[in-house]
Amino acid sequence: MAAKISELRARDVINLADGRRIGRAADFELDLEEGRLVSLIVPGPLRFLGLLGRERDYVVPWERIVRIGVDVILVDLKEG
Repeated sequence: MAAKISELRARDVINLADGRRIGRAADFELDLEEGRLVSLIVPGPLRFLGLLGRERDYVVPWERIVRIGVDVILVDLKEG
């Protein structure tokens, strides 16, 4: 399956470890020398209505991406 980066950015990211939606893919880290995706980055949740900024971003390594579907990206981010 081939997908454009712009299409991946529109997909929700779901954590299989607890079933919650962690956000939308916003950015990607690429290894240009090897031509591969290293990780995807999801912005952290807003603090107090967005007035106090955001929590830390989620950086999901390629190895933790379980499946890239038509509508969602499934990841496994076990705590600890």
